[in-house]
Amino acid sequence: MKTAKKDLFNIRSMVFMAIFAALICVAAPYAIPMPGLVPISLGTFAIYLTGAMLGGKRGTVAVCVYILLGAIGLPVFTAFSGGFAKLFGPTGGYIIGYIPLVLLTGIFADRSAKKRWLMPIGMVLGTAVMYAFGTAWYMIMNGTPLGAALMSCVVPFLIGDTLKMVLATAVSVPLRSRLNAVIEGLDK
Repeated sequence: MKTAKKDLFNIRSMVFMAIFAALICVAAPYAIPMPGLVPISLGTFAIYLTGAMLGGKRGTVAVCVYILLGAIGLPVFTAFSGGFAKLFGPTGGYIIGYIPLVLLTGIFADRSAKKRWLMPIGMVLGTAVMYAFGTAWYMIMNGTPLGAALMSCVVPFLIGDTLKMVLATAVSVPLRSRLNAVIEGLDK
């Protein structure tokens, strides 16, 4: 018999994955338009929190639920859009890039119990992978050369994403162990 600690799909775990998927759905549509096609979104902040709080496995499930909800047409992507067209549009690579972003953030968060500095390293690495997915897809969809794509899709977001990582780390470090105790049923 599996213990609650090892079970990814116990009731508490599923509830928190749903809560974080809902948090992403609420945060991600709010965006500030930027020159070009890629807006500044609260989605990445919600993804950082999800990975940092839930870890790699649970966080990835929550993000996949969010992406599936958007894919079927719910208006949970930037600017309250949804549907497969958004996933296959110029910024779809960033949405797909949320999966390795949350996975790497979560893996590093899972290993950061005694080394808190690992969590932001996971966020930085995950963001780099998300940028790579998103920028490559943007280049393919728009026929944009690498330099121009980096100037449109990466450079304008470096400071904002850094601030989001700092804030997500500041919020999640003191709360992560408490949340995991509740999820795993150790709060009795």
